[in-house]
Amino acid sequence: MKEFDITITETLEKVVTVKAESQEEAEDLVHDQWSQSIHVLDADNFTGATIKTSATREIEEVSKLTVLLIEPMKPPSVVEISSDLDSLQKAVGGYIETAHFFNDPIEIVCNEEGKINSLPLNRAIYNEQGDMVEILAGSFLIVGDGEEDFESLSPEMIDKYSKVFEKPEKFFKLAGAVVVQKLEPLKEKDATEKTQMER
Repeated sequence: MKEFDITITETLEKVVTVKAESQEEAEDLVHDQWSQSIHVLDADNFTGATIKTSATREIEEVSKLTVLLIEPMKPPSVVEISSDLDSLQKAVGGYIETAHFFNDPIEIVCNEEGKINSLPLNRAIYNEQGDMVEILAGSFLIVGDGEEDFESLSPEMIDKYSKVFEKPEKFFKLAGAVVVQKLEPLKEKDATEKTQMER
């Protein structure tokens, strides 16, 4: 897609009759009168218009992605998000980084400074043996892994990873080790009531 600057030029024309000794004097006289708004051109003096392109620019189209948003203490939600960098950074609350933990064609887009900035711990990542290999801090996205860029998640991947990250997790330190407690996701009504009680 392109963006165009179009210039519209309207032409107004009015004949003014004056008496003078010469053509130059007559033109100077009318110019002075026009400067003093003695002669005002309006719609009745319209004689035509020209329209022409003055500039052309290419516009980079921003596509929309259907992805999973995983927020701390909330169940996964399916969201539509623009694929541009600003939108991705806004979703995770800062600079983004991508991570591959699964064999499926997906990527995790998260805040690269989540732990440094002490964002709330969100979800743990487990290997095939069920061992915890990573803890993600702050909100993160699960997006499709395209050949050149991010893609929307397929319905199958949405269903699968909604179940993988279905339950929010709480993290504790016990005897020098990190212990994870899986919680039942709060319904929207319950979450609202809990927030009001905490206030």
